[in-house]
Amino acid sequence: MDPIKAVLTFCATLFFVLSPLLQGGFGGFDPAQFPVPQDGPPAQPAGYAFAIWGVIYLWLLVSAGAGLFLRAKDAAWEETRLPLILSLAPGAAWIGVAKLSPVWATALIIWMLVTALVALSRTPQRDRWLLQAPVALYAGWLTAATWVSVALVGAGYGIGPGETGWAVIALLGASGTGALMRTRAPEYGLALLWALVGVAVANAGQNTPVALLAGACALAAGALTWCRR
Repeated sequence: MDPIKAVLTFCATLFFVLSPLLQGGFGGFDPAQFPVPQDGPPAQPAGYAFAIWGVIYLWLLVSAGAGLFLRAKDAAWEETRLPLILSLAPGAAWIGVAKLSPVWATALIIWMLVTALVALSRTPQRDRWLLQAPVALYAGWLTAATWVSVALVGAGYGIGPGETGWAVIALLGASGTGALMRTRAPEYGLALLWALVGVAVANAGQNTPVALLAGACALAAGALTWCRR
């Protein structure tokens, strides 16, 4: 079997991991990027929650290295590689796109999520800690991040129900996406749970309805993850 996809997966992962350094990092959308400035939007998790990216980057890089040097011609790994490449390669440009346009960044992260979910659905049970687990963590966090981005664009462009309404849509959308994903990889649910708790923490004492809904969604995500293990 031709190992070219293993090479491409490693390259895509490397550029994805290095993208914060190459593009000056990302601290969230600038409120001024929106017609209705989004300063402390209720859909967004507390700042500490974004530390999960460090784990995601490291684990994906280890996975890509193992795939290249240990499983380059493995048929089971091969099924996952193309959709993962299609998620990570464009994802390497996401920070740059986000600094220019929240709308295009949202379109891009939706693409990244869809392809990541396809990749996750194709991961084998064998070598779970080397392939399925890191892809699941990445896809789980992307599920939350995508809905947050949708909420920010909706509220930021004055569409529909306002910041709180869009936060509710994001919470229900992320939870619904997680419920529809038929994966036994607990890392997917744990990443989603982490994000939902982050939203609850961010809104505690600020927006009680959103905080309570985020807490309820986190409990539901935790229960579903436990039942699927």
